[in-house]
Order: sequence, then structure tokens, then C-alpha cells
Amino acid sequence: MAGAGAAAGAVALGGWTPAVALPAPGSAGSSQASTLPVPPAFPDDVPLVQQGYVNWAGDIRFDAVWTATARTPDDVVRIANWALDHGYRVRAKGTMHGWSPLTVVPGENVERTVLVDTMTHLNAVTVHPGAVPATVTAAGGASLEAILTALQDHGLGWANSPAIGDLSIAGVLAIGAHGATYPAAGETVVPGQSFGSLSNLVTALTAVVWDADAARYGLREFTRADPEITALLTHLGRSFVTSVTLQAGTNTRLRCRSIMDVPWQELFAPPGAPGRTYESFAEQTGRVEAIWFPFTDKPWLKTWTPTPVRPSESREVFGPYNYFFTDRLPEPLTDLLGQVASGIGAATPAFGIGQLAAVQAGLALTDTDDLWGWSKDVLFYLRHTTMRVTAGGGVVVTARKNIARVIHEFTTWHNERMTELAARGEYPINGPFEVRMCGVDDPAEVLVDSAGPPNLSPVRPRPDRPEWDTCIWMNVVTLPGTPGASAYFRDMERWMARNYSGDYATFRSEWSKGWAFTGDGGYRDPEWLTETLPAAYTTGIPAAGGWTAATESLDAHDPHRIFANSFHDRLLP
Repeated sequence: MAGAGAAAGAVALGGWTPAVALPAPGSAGSSQASTLPVPPAFPDDVPLVQQGYVNWAGDIRFDAVWTATARTPDDVVRIANWALDHGYRVRAKGTMHGWSPLTVVPGENVERTVLVDTMTHLNAVTVHPGAVPATVTAAGGASLEAILTALQDHGLGWANSPAIGDLSIAGVLAIGAHGATYPAAGETVVPGQSFGSLSNLVTALTAVVWDADAARYGLREFTRADPEITALLTHLGRSFVTSVTLQAGTNTRLRCRSIMDVPWQELFAPPGAPGRTYESFAEQTGRVEAIWFPFTDKPWLKTWTPTPVRPSESREVFGPYNYFFTDRLPEPLTDLLGQVASGIGAATPAFGIGQLAAVQAGLALTDTDDLWGWSKDVLFYLRHTTMRVTAGGGVVVTARKNIARVIHEFTTWHNERMTELAARGEYPINGPFEVRMCGVDDPAEVLVDSAGPPNLSPVRPRPDRPEWDTCIWMNVVTLPGTPGASAYFRDMERWMARNYSGDYATFRSEWSKGWAFTGDGGYRDPEWLTETLPAAYTTGIPAAGGWTAATESLDAHDPHRIFANSFHDRLLP
């Protein structure tokens, strides 16, 4: 599964390589002994190896999982039917850039699980610029960067995208990934684009589903008009999408400015406050992101503004990932990182101040505080090598008039809680608070006949609240294993669910990140899993488009739960 964003001002800790890559016995290069029982009668022409699995945060880690490399969609079908016949489960594998256990579950027995590598071969991209609307068809393992590069070559693009470009399109759609694009006051969407999640761009997809007549799994194409597609548009890993077609619109040039001199009290001020508030920037540019490092007074504020002609102050860029300094930290800050990571919480304030100073220096040294270029080249600004962190938070769906109120209430709570804990010598949070916005999955933005929005998209609209058109993503991140972090995230998300409720707003978890916290970690709270989450996709939503309908549809397409794991058995029983 894919994540939508991460701590943008932090350090690279390096990529990872598989702990082991042992071919199955009988295949070429299989002289080494297998460490897992050999899957019986696996299709002998499909490459199968034992390979390590490590998710992006590093908290889901296996030295060896059987991993097949599908060369065609038919290979996925054959693997699914083999799994049915032999009692195995199949999990799609992309870049593993995620936190939640929607692929594999930490600590579970994976002897009867086969991961399917989607990115080595299932990565074709074809643009249809003459279609109405213009579209792009991508295999499930194609990266966002490859898709947007191909679209850019034809003068096309998307309004919204996660900040990391090497995510697989199937992984991104599975969790309803989003970007930081929200309309400025009076702005309308470019036809073919969407201010909502990427799932709202889908016009058709092909998935491996159960064929009751044949009593086997097979490929089936779904159009956006098909009522059965709505559950598949954000399926949380309960399906296997092999191909997707998405609409696109005319590409735009964006100016991205970094602003470092606004005090957090001014930026996150209450409604009606004067000055340079987050709300005022949203009115001007729509596309606003703020990253507030702990124990610092001025956040890193970024704005993106559609700008057809390069301003004289801006530097033109010709490719993405222009903040090179986010991949390397100066030695004094790495020393502090080591202290914080080793449990010396008192180093947290200095670490937060150091992170901000590194961003300030990096922007100055690389001349990246005012950039201009094609949308892709300024929207992609994080590499997968950015610092590994864990995250809590989610999205508040509300009315535009509530932007300042929502952010002020949360930052007030967060600051007071952090200050209280620091006075006791406790530092559970050593990474930044991040806020960005997008729109809901507006059906009017879909330019083909549509059966409705994605059932389980965190930004799906509430038909009973048509004025709730604004989605405010707020996350707090910290290094994995930081003492007290799980309890902090537990208290935080429970406060958010209580506070953003009723006639004011609704709160939903961000599928790729951390949620359902107890004091022992995420994805554990039974009340959150069985009551809070289903209610967020039931209240105010027609029965045909809600949680239960999605669960039933996913089960109908995979009644043998081949595309599931033990966590799905709890979350979507």
C-alpha cells in the first residue's frame, strides 16, 4: 500500500535490500536451502523466490516471504487459482511505502502467503490524448512518476498527487491517496482533473475477481458506470487491480514558494484573525502545506499557485525532487537524531530546532524557496529515502468556512499537550505536525457516466452535508519506537473523532498511516475497528454506497478471501 506523504524536512536513512532472495527448489539458481515450506505445485514458469519484506516505517519486517513476479495479468489469475486450490493467500506488492498492515501483518505466519511483485513487469503506461475525456491506461505496477511523465509529454496532468512519485498506481488507489491541491477562492477545476483523491479520476479498471459460473478467478473490466466499481476504487487491499484507466486534463505550470517567517500562532490563528493565516493563504492559492517542527516557532509553509508565465523571482525546474537537502542532514543533526532514536527524549527540542534550521539552510543553499515548472516537477518533492517515521492523524471533512477553526483547534490541543508532557520530561513526538488540504471526491468532476464516489475513500462526500466540500489532512509524525508515541496517538485520534463531529465535521482515518491506536500500538483498538471506522462510512451515506455495501461487494468478488490477510479478517470480516 502507498503512503501519501511524510516528514518533508528530514533525513535519508537509506533504502533497504531484501534480507534474502532464494529461488524455489527446482528453479534456476536454487542451490541454497529454502527457509519456508515450498509452495506445492506452484506454476513452474512464474518466477518465485523468498524475499525480504520491510514496510516504509520499518515496523513490519519479514526476512523471507514467498514472492512471485507476475509478467502478465494472466499470471496473477493463475496464481490466484493456484492459491485457491492449495489454501494460500495472495498479496499485491508495490513499493511497500506505507504504515498500515494492509499487505502483511507484523508477527503473522506468512508460510501460506505469496506476495506478487507488480512493478517489475506490470508497469505499462499508454496515454489516450484524443479520447473524450483524455485518459491514461496504466498497469497496476506503474509508478505515479511514470504516469505523470507520460501525461506531461502529451500536455496533460492531474491537479492532485502524493509527494512521492515512485508509488505504484494500484497501491495509491487502494488507499485513496491524495495530494495538497485545494481550490483557491473562486477557482474551478480544470476539466479532466479532480481536487479529490486519485480514485476519483478512475474511468475504468480491470481486477482479478471470482467468476461464479466458472468457479474460478478471472479478469474482469469494470467501467465507472458499473455499480460494482465503487468498492474497488478504494479497496484497502481486498482486491487485485491489474490495470486502471484514469482521466486527465490540460497540464498547468505551478509556482511553489516556501515561506519561513510566519509564527505558528499567526499561521494557525482562530477564525477571523488578521495577518498571514493558513486560511488566508488557502483563499489566495488553495494549495497550501505547513510543516511545523516540534518546539519551533515558525513552520515551513509551502504554497503552489497556477502561474502560466515564470515570475522573474522564480527559478525554473525541469524535473521533480528539488529539495535535495531533505535526503541528507548535517552531522550535528544526525548526532541529535541518534540521541532521540536511542531514547534520549530531552534531545527532542534541539532536534526539532535543528530540523527547521536544516530546511532554512537547505532552501538558501539550493535556491529552492521559489520554484516554477510543470505541475509534476513541483508536486513531487519527496524521495522514498526520506526519514522513516510513524504517523497518526487523519482527515477532517467539513465546510470551507471552518478551515481556520479546524486547524486552530488541533494545533492548540497539540501544543498544550506537548508542553504538558515536556514539563514532565516526556517527549513522545519528535517529528512535525503537517497540514494540507484537498477537496472531496466530487461526482461532478468525473467526466464519464459514474455509479458514484469510492465507497471507502477518506474524502468521499457526505450527501446529507453538501456544504462539506473541504478535506483537511492533519498528521503528527515521530520516529518509530519513541516511548509514549502510541499513547499520544491514541489520545489524539480519540480527541479528533470527538471534536470534529456532529453538524460541524466528520473525522476519518488515513488508510496508509496509523490509526486505531491503543497504548501498545496502532490497528489494535477494537472499538475503532468495529464501530468508529464503519460509522465514518455509514452516517449520512446511502446504504448502497456505505461501509456494509463495500464489504459485501468485496466479498462477492473474492468470496474465498484469497486477497486478504488476518487484519482484513478483523477490519472487513
